[in-house]
Amino acid sequence: MAPHLRSSPTPVVGPADDARDPRVRILSAAGQEFAEHGYEAATIRDICAAAGVNVAAVNYYFGDKRRLYIESVKHAHEERLRQVPQPEWATGTPAQEKLHQFIDTMLERMLGAGQPPWQVRLMMREVLQPTEACRELVEDYIRPHFAMLVAILDELTAGMLSQAELRRVGMSIVGQCFVYRAAGDVVSMLVPRDEIESLHTPKPLAQHITRYALAALGLGTPLALPLVRVTKDVIA
Repeated sequence: MAPHLRSSPTPVVGPADDARDPRVRILSAAGQEFAEHGYEAATIRDICAAAGVNVAAVNYYFGDKRRLYIESVKHAHEERLRQVPQPEWATGTPAQEKLHQFIDTMLERMLGAGQPPWQVRLMMREVLQPTEACRELVEDYIRPHFAMLVAILDELTAGMLSQAELRRVGMSIVGQCFVYRAAGDVVSMLVPRDEIESLHTPKPLAQHITRYALAALGLGTPLALPLVRVTKDVIA
Protein backbone atom coordinates (compact mmCIF):
# COMPACT_ATOMS: atom_id res chain seq x y z
CA MET A 1 0.00 0.00 0.00
CA ALA A 2 1.33 3.42 -0.93
CA PRO A 3 2.23 5.66 1.99
CA HIS A 4 -0.27 8.33 2.97
CA LEU A 5 1.00 11.60 1.49
CA ARG A 6 0.29 14.80 3.35
CA SER A 7 1.08 18.41 2.66
CA SER A 8 3.63 20.20 4.79
CA PRO A 9 2.09 21.62 7.97
CA THR A 10 1.30 25.32 7.93
CA PRO A 11 2.83 27.30 10.81
CA VAL A 12 0.21 28.42 13.31
CA VAL A 13 -0.47 32.13 13.44
CA GLY A 14 -2.35 33.54 16.42
CA PRO A 15 -2.47 36.50 18.81
CA ALA A 16 0.89 37.96 19.72
CA ASP A 17 0.84 36.69 23.31
CA ASP A 18 -0.09 33.17 22.22
CA ALA A 19 2.54 33.18 19.48
CA ARG A 20 5.23 33.64 22.14
CA ASP A 21 3.91 30.78 24.29
CA PRO A 22 5.22 27.40 23.03
CA ARG A 23 2.53 25.48 24.93
CA VAL A 24 -0.31 27.42 23.31
CA ARG A 25 1.30 27.11 19.88
CA ILE A 26 1.54 23.34 20.34
CA LEU A 27 -2.11 23.12 21.43
CA SER A 28 -3.32 25.12 18.43
CA ALA A 29 -1.19 23.14 15.99
CA ALA A 30 -2.26 19.84 17.57
CA GLY A 31 -5.94 20.80 17.40
CA GLN A 32 -5.64 21.50 13.68
CA GLU A 33 -3.74 18.29 13.00
CA PHE A 34 -6.10 16.10 15.02
CA ALA A 35 -9.15 17.75 13.42
CA GLU A 36 -7.77 17.28 9.91
CA HIS A 37 -6.24 13.81 10.17
CA GLY A 38 -7.67 12.17 13.31
CA TYR A 39 -5.81 10.98 16.36
CA GLU A 40 -4.03 8.00 14.80
CA ALA A 41 -2.83 9.71 11.62
CA ALA A 42 -1.67 12.94 13.25
CA THR A 43 2.02 12.87 14.16
CA ILE A 44 3.99 14.62 16.85
CA ARG A 45 6.59 15.59 14.26
CA ASP A 46 4.04 17.42 12.08
CA ILE A 47 2.45 19.08 15.10
CA CYS A 48 5.79 20.38 16.34
CA ALA A 49 6.77 21.56 12.85
CA ALA A 50 3.51 23.54 12.62
CA ALA A 51 4.06 24.98 16.09
CA GLY A 52 7.69 25.82 15.39
CA VAL A 53 9.03 23.88 18.38
CA ASN A 54 11.35 20.95 19.02
CA VAL A 55 9.78 17.49 19.10
CA ALA A 56 10.85 17.11 22.72
CA ALA A 57 8.53 20.00 23.66
CA VAL A 58 5.47 17.74 23.57
CA ASN A 59 6.95 15.44 26.20
CA TYR A 60 8.03 18.44 28.27
CA TYR A 61 4.62 20.17 28.29
CA PHE A 62 2.19 17.26 27.96
CA GLY A 63 3.94 13.95 28.58
CA ASP A 64 2.58 12.04 25.58
CA LYS A 65 0.37 12.20 22.49
CA ARG A 66 -2.75 11.02 24.34
CA ARG A 67 -2.53 13.85 26.87
CA LEU A 68 -1.76 16.34 24.11
CA TYR A 69 -4.94 15.28 22.30
CA ILE A 70 -7.07 15.71 25.43
CA GLU A 71 -5.60 19.13 26.15
CA SER A 72 -6.01 20.26 22.54
CA VAL A 73 -9.73 19.42 22.64
CA LYS A 74 -10.14 21.32 25.90
CA HIS A 75 -8.12 24.22 24.50
CA ALA A 76 -10.39 24.47 21.45
CA HIS A 77 -13.43 24.61 23.74
CA GLU A 78 -11.81 27.16 26.06
CA GLU A 79 -11.07 29.40 23.09
CA ARG A 80 -14.72 29.39 22.08
CA LEU A 81 -15.81 30.19 25.63
CA ARG A 82 -13.38 33.09 25.63
CA GLN A 83 -14.71 34.37 22.30
CA VAL A 84 -18.36 34.06 23.43
CA PRO A 85 -18.46 34.37 27.25
CA GLN A 86 -21.46 33.41 29.35
CA PRO A 87 -23.65 36.43 30.32
CA GLU A 88 -23.42 37.74 33.88
CA TRP A 89 -26.87 38.40 35.29
CA ALA A 90 -27.63 41.09 37.84
CA THR A 91 -29.72 40.16 40.84
CA GLY A 92 -33.38 40.20 39.90
CA THR A 93 -32.89 39.36 36.22
CA PRO A 94 -36.10 37.54 35.11
CA ALA A 95 -35.66 33.82 34.51
CA GLN A 96 -37.16 34.13 31.01
CA GLU A 97 -34.47 36.63 30.08
CA LYS A 98 -31.79 34.33 31.49
CA LEU A 99 -33.13 31.43 29.42
CA HIS A 100 -33.13 33.49 26.22
CA GLN A 101 -29.58 34.74 26.80
CA PHE A 102 -28.36 31.24 27.72
CA ILE A 103 -29.78 29.80 24.49
CA ASP A 104 -28.49 32.73 22.45
CA THR A 105 -24.98 32.20 23.86
CA MET A 106 -25.09 28.46 23.18
CA LEU A 107 -26.14 29.00 19.56
CA GLU A 108 -23.53 31.72 19.06
CA ARG A 109 -20.83 29.31 20.26
CA MET A 110 -22.11 26.57 17.96
CA LEU A 111 -22.94 28.58 14.86
CA GLY A 112 -21.54 32.09 15.20
CA ALA A 113 -18.87 33.61 13.01
CA GLY A 114 -15.23 33.70 14.04
CA GLN A 115 -14.81 30.06 15.01
CA PRO A 116 -12.00 28.38 13.05
CA PRO A 117 -13.29 25.35 11.09
CA TRP A 118 -10.79 23.03 12.78
CA GLN A 119 -12.25 23.87 16.20
CA VAL A 120 -15.69 22.85 14.95
CA ARG A 121 -14.42 19.59 13.44
CA LEU A 122 -12.39 18.65 16.50
CA MET A 123 -15.21 19.20 19.00
CA MET A 124 -17.81 17.58 16.75
CA ARG A 125 -15.57 14.51 16.45
CA GLU A 126 -15.46 14.27 20.23
CA VAL A 127 -19.20 14.69 20.72
CA LEU A 128 -20.10 12.11 18.07
CA GLN A 129 -17.29 9.67 18.93
CA PRO A 130 -16.49 10.35 22.61
CA THR A 131 -13.07 9.56 24.04
CA GLU A 132 -11.43 10.36 27.34
CA ALA A 133 -11.12 13.94 26.08
CA CYS A 134 -14.90 14.24 25.86
CA ARG A 135 -15.32 12.92 29.40
CA GLU A 136 -12.96 15.59 30.73
CA LEU A 137 -14.71 18.22 28.61
CA VAL A 138 -18.05 17.21 30.13
CA GLU A 139 -16.77 17.31 33.70
CA ASP A 140 -14.86 20.59 33.36
CA TYR A 141 -17.20 22.62 31.15
CA ILE A 142 -20.36 21.00 29.80
CA ARG A 143 -21.75 19.68 33.11
CA PRO A 144 -21.51 23.09 34.89
CA HIS A 145 -23.22 24.81 31.96
CA PHE A 146 -25.97 22.20 31.84
CA ALA A 147 -26.47 22.61 35.59
CA MET A 148 -26.89 26.34 34.96
CA LEU A 149 -29.59 25.64 32.38
CA VAL A 150 -31.40 23.26 34.75
CA ALA A 151 -31.27 25.91 37.50
CA ILE A 152 -32.82 28.49 35.15
CA LEU A 153 -35.60 26.06 34.24
CA ASP A 154 -36.17 25.30 37.93
CA GLU A 155 -36.50 29.02 38.62
CA LEU A 156 -38.88 29.41 35.69
CA THR A 157 -41.17 26.62 36.91
CA ALA A 158 -40.98 27.64 40.57
CA GLY A 159 -39.80 24.19 41.63
CA MET A 160 -42.87 22.44 40.18
CA LEU A 161 -40.84 19.94 38.11
CA SER A 162 -38.59 17.17 39.39
CA GLN A 163 -34.88 17.25 38.61
CA ALA A 164 -35.39 14.40 36.13
CA GLU A 165 -38.08 16.40 34.31
CA LEU A 166 -35.92 19.52 34.33
CA ARG A 167 -33.03 17.57 32.83
CA ARG A 168 -35.28 16.22 30.06
CA VAL A 169 -36.47 19.73 29.23
CA GLY A 170 -32.86 20.92 29.29
CA MET A 171 -31.80 18.13 26.92
CA SER A 172 -34.65 19.05 24.58
CA ILE A 173 -33.41 22.64 24.45
CA VAL A 174 -29.80 21.58 23.87
CA GLY A 175 -30.97 19.13 21.20
CA GLN A 176 -32.81 21.85 19.30
CA CYS A 177 -29.64 23.94 19.26
CA PHE A 178 -27.31 21.05 18.46
CA VAL A 179 -29.19 19.84 15.39
CA TYR A 180 -28.24 23.03 13.53
CA ARG A 181 -24.56 22.28 14.22
CA ALA A 182 -24.47 18.49 13.87
CA ALA A 183 -26.86 18.22 10.94
CA GLY A 184 -26.30 21.61 9.34
CA ASP A 185 -25.82 20.14 5.86
CA VAL A 186 -29.06 18.17 6.11
CA VAL A 187 -30.92 21.22 7.44
CA SER A 188 -29.71 23.20 4.43
CA MET A 189 -31.14 20.51 2.13
CA LEU A 190 -34.54 20.64 3.83
CA VAL A 191 -34.94 24.39 4.18
CA PRO A 192 -34.97 27.02 1.39
CA ARG A 193 -31.79 29.07 1.12
CA ASP A 194 -33.46 32.42 1.87
CA GLU A 195 -35.01 30.91 5.00
CA ILE A 196 -31.61 29.59 6.11
CA GLU A 197 -30.07 33.03 5.69
CA SER A 198 -32.86 34.92 7.47
CA LEU A 199 -34.14 32.54 10.14
CA HIS A 200 -31.45 29.90 10.79
CA THR A 201 -28.82 32.16 12.34
CA PRO A 202 -28.12 32.40 16.09
CA LYS A 203 -30.38 35.37 16.98
CA PRO A 204 -33.61 34.23 15.24
CA LEU A 205 -33.05 30.64 16.35
CA ALA A 206 -32.54 31.74 19.96
CA GLN A 207 -35.84 33.62 19.86
CA HIS A 208 -37.65 30.62 18.35
CA ILE A 209 -36.20 27.99 20.70
CA THR A 210 -36.84 30.18 23.75
CA ARG A 211 -40.44 30.75 22.69
CA TYR A 212 -40.84 27.03 21.97
CA ALA A 213 -39.50 26.08 25.42
CA LEU A 214 -41.67 28.62 27.25
CA ALA A 215 -44.76 27.42 25.37
CA ALA A 216 -43.96 23.80 26.26
CA LEU A 217 -43.70 24.80 29.93
CA GLY A 218 -47.02 26.65 29.78
CA LEU A 219 -45.26 29.96 30.36
CA GLY A 220 -45.61 31.51 26.92
CA THR A 221 -48.01 31.94 24.04
CA PRO A 222 -48.56 28.71 22.07
CA LEU A 223 -46.79 28.91 18.72
CA ALA A 224 -50.00 28.38 16.72
CA LEU A 225 -52.14 30.88 18.64
CA PRO A 226 -51.40 33.94 16.49
CA LEU A 227 -52.29 31.90 13.37
CA VAL A 228 -55.59 30.72 14.96
CA ARG A 229 -56.54 34.31 15.77
CA VAL A 230 -55.80 35.51 12.24
CA THR A 231 -57.86 32.65 10.77
CA LYS A 232 -60.87 33.47 12.97
CA ASP A 233 -60.66 37.16 12.04
CA VAL A 234 -60.58 36.33 8.33
CA ILE A 235 -63.58 33.97 8.65
CA ALA A 236 -65.55 36.56 10.60
